[in-house]
Amino acid sequence: MTVTSSRTDAATPLVPQAPAAVPAVPAATVTFSIDGIETTVPKGTLVIRAAEELGIAIPRFCDHPLLAPVGACRQCLVEVWAPGRDGNLSKMPKPQPSCALEATPGMQVKTQHTSAEADKAQHGVMEFLLINHPLDCPVCDKGGECPLQNQAMSNGRATSRFIDVKRTYPKPINVSTQILLDRERCILCQRCTRFSEEVAGDPFIDLQMRGAVQQIGTFDTHVLDFAGEAPAGPATLDVSGKPFSSYFSGNTVQICPVGALTSAAYRFRSRPFDLVSTPSIAEHDSNGSAIRIDHRRGVVLRRQAGDDPAVNQEFITDKDRFAFTWQVAADRLTTPLVRRDGELEPVSWQEALDVAADGLAAAQRADGTAHGVAVLPGGRVTLEDAYAYSKFARTVLGTNDVDHRARPHSPEEEQFLGHAVAGRTLQVTFSDLASAPAVLLAGLEAEEEGGILFVRLRQAVRARKQRVLSVAPFATRGLERLSGTLLPAAPGTEAEVLDGLVAGSSDSLLSDAAAALTAPGAVVLVGERLAGAPGALSAALRLAERTGAKLAWVPRRAGERGAVEAGTLPGLLPGGRPVDDSAARVDLAAVWGVDSLPAERGRSLTEILAAAEAGLLGGLVVGGLELADLPDPAQARRALEAVPFVVSLEVRASEVTALADVVLPVAPPVEKAGTFVTWEGRPRPFPQALASHQMADHRVLDLLADALGEPLGLQTVAAVHAELDQLGGWDGARVPAPAVDAAQPPAVPDGSAVLATWHQLVDAGRLQTGEPFLAGTAKRPVARVSAATAAAAGVADGGSLTVATQAGSITLPVLVTDMPDRVVWLPTNSVGSAVRDALGADAGAVVRLSAAALDIVGGVTADATGEGVTA
Repeated sequence: MTVTSSRTDAATPLVPQAPAAVPAVPAATVTFSIDGIETTVPKGTLVIRAAEELGIAIPRFCDHPLLAPVGACRQCLVEVWAPGRDGNLSKMPKPQPSCALEATPGMQVKTQHTSAEADKAQHGVMEFLLINHPLDCPVCDKGGECPLQNQAMSNGRATSRFIDVKRTYPKPINVSTQILLDRERCILCQRCTRFSEEVAGDPFIDLQMRGAVQQIGTFDTHVLDFAGEAPAGPATLDVSGKPFSSYFSGNTVQICPVGALTSAAYRFRSRPFDLVSTPSIAEHDSNGSAIRIDHRRGVVLRRQAGDDPAVNQEFITDKDRFAFTWQVAADRLTTPLVRRDGELEPVSWQEALDVAADGLAAAQRADGTAHGVAVLPGGRVTLEDAYAYSKFARTVLGTNDVDHRARPHSPEEEQFLGHAVAGRTLQVTFSDLASAPAVLLAGLEAEEEGGILFVRLRQAVRARKQRVLSVAPFATRGLERLSGTLLPAAPGTEAEVLDGLVAGSSDSLLSDAAAALTAPGAVVLVGERLAGAPGALSAALRLAERTGAKLAWVPRRAGERGAVEAGTLPGLLPGGRPVDDSAARVDLAAVWGVDSLPAERGRSLTEILAAAEAGLLGGLVVGGLELADLPDPAQARRALEAVPFVVSLEVRASEVTALADVVLPVAPPVEKAGTFVTWEGRPRPFPQALASHQMADHRVLDLLADALGEPLGLQTVAAVHAELDQLGGWDGARVPAPAVDAAQPPAVPDGSAVLATWHQLVDAGRLQTGEPFLAGTAKRPVARVSAATAAAAGVADGGSLTVATQAGSITLPVLVTDMPDRVVWLPTNSVGSAVRDALGADAGAVVRLSAAALDIVGGVTADATGEGVTA
């Protein structure tokens, strides 16, 4: 594998790259001059962009390359001469804003460098901007990295002529729990409001009033007399009770050219010149968003969006921006622990490794019925760590019992991943999505489960009128902001709907959708949730073959795609090599320097836990696994209690470490170098940001293998990459495509419903611990049902509904939604709605519905830790 320091590098893990796209036909061009320099640019190019390409700096505030031009601040004024109808050059009467002016043939532009008129105009605009601007640079968060400061020096007057009292406002305004607004600093560039409208589609901030009292403020329907898309009800409220919260609001802080918008978590905590910046990759989802980690004296103080046009451009989600304190939580593990007399005690690394090696060696011996060791890495490890888990299982433990899927899964999904995902990198990219005429989302809620994927789709919808289709129980607000079309599907019927997408079908909606997918460049995106719908992934493959659409798999976790490539699946070896293919095993054994590899397909995570619970397993090696994420958390707890020996590699104390016999602390992403692989299959290497004594998982596994007498040879990231490069891609036979039939819908008796569920982007996950400001923007959990289902359960819109199984119950406010009858939707892991833990069920299960005895008032609020409490 080739891994470079460039975040946009298209080096492909384990297999060759997809063929390059055919170059587009050149667009019409325009020739004109700037400051006497003649240049040729594509038609439609803004003057300010052409100047950038020539290296000519024009000051600006409102201009942003990813936002529509508005000409609001007027700081980029230039002198313009243009040919008239007679062909003679004539000067425009007034200086023009270069950020909103398209270049035309023969135009001559003079910037402040060559025009006294343009220079005077820019000085005048700057003087007006500074009239009411406060002189609080020493305490302003933007001080030291402020475009207004810089341009006041380069394009402003040396002295001020303003002698009156400056205007002030009460401060700050809480736009949300995490975004604060100091209105007196605002220069009305409208970057924040344009971002909220154009990019996020969330009207959480807007221009208010008119004339001299015009200002930026929280979105207020009364001030704006707004009568558009302002839905009422609990679905539009965050846990602080504020409407129109956004998953992307932190971007407004970064693109604000002054210190008007600040982060509650970072406000007044540091100066920019005190910070050390390290480029990195966000660890929260499979998009691989580029970020910048700003730290001081070994402490991370903030994270900013990195600039990467190929992936996240210049935007990231609030989760990627603010949820980093989990890496230094109070329950962080720093010392190895060994269980003695029923209690975990701190020990040295050597002692912990010796105890772990002895325990694993004993677990492998056939003493009675409990023998053998399985490996559960979890889905958040880097490519290097996943590869180490894969190799450790096969060469040290001699087993294919390894599975990273810490979520609902199925044999069909494993076959799908081996056939259509592993080793097939960069076959669908963000660039393909940007140009696709139609995109179908199946088992995937783009905003909640895709993060920046939603932003890229929305850009395509706005710019190219891309059509978005979604197979889901109801149209979410995210789908509405994509102007999307819902293809209604109750949980478990996704395969039926996907197979029904046939041109000429009697169902006009499905026929129209099928026709859209036959357009060249159309894309089908399937989420990990389809693993819980029998036959759905098989149907998705048939749909792609039938329509010619490209197909891609989009998991939630950052480490999922890399783990597939690394072979942490019971039937799959690195690079997409099938376990049951002797040639694949021989090929891999030669690289790994072993005589042979286990040939029998291993057990999945669910099968491993079942064997452990039944007393058939001697030991477990567990990576970063949260039991509440698993399909049956109660069974997982029983399994860990029953298995004789457990080794846990973890960053923080957890339910697993509490039941482990040996706990080996490992480094979080900020304290190690590694590579995440995006859903595209794009490797995203990142360097170590903070100095640390903690070791990455692959280094710990290497030491553990040495203690077992079976060297792993993966001490460093470089060693892992060298082995991956030597391994290369697999050009032999691949796993055959799954062909699973759709299951019959379950019987739903009166008083019951089929459960639908998925994660919210901001929820009660442990990687959001310790960030109360972010927790305050989480959506209030609600139970969604149709009007008929609510009436049958005896509950009204806004009342309280109890959803129950034999394992337990969840009570939430009801939101009547246009969706199939006898279906209830709950958020998977929000505060007060831990579906798998409380109900022991997942999507497709039949649950009981009843009206709650007492209504819930106030929904959910966040506590001081950011974990959240039920009000």
